[in-house]
Amino acid sequence: MSAPIVVHGLSHTGGRAVTINDEIVGLVYDDWGLIELLRWAGLYDAEHYLEDAHWIEWRGGWPRRYRWGYS
Repeated sequence: MSAPIVVHGLSHTGGRAVTINDEIVGLVYDDWGLIELLRWAGLYDAEHYLEDAHWIEWRGGWPRRYRWGYS
């Protein structure tokens, strides 16, 4: 079973698309944006799930990276 939340690869302009149960819910540019998006979707303690592979799958890039380069 795959994770219900997927953070997709980096876009060409930066940021990552997020889907929940295969529905696009937004574009995030940092952890804070992801946490706020997940809270909006009903996962109120979202900061505890960022490293939990049962909840979030990071596709097409390193986890918790939102822009190109080394920063």
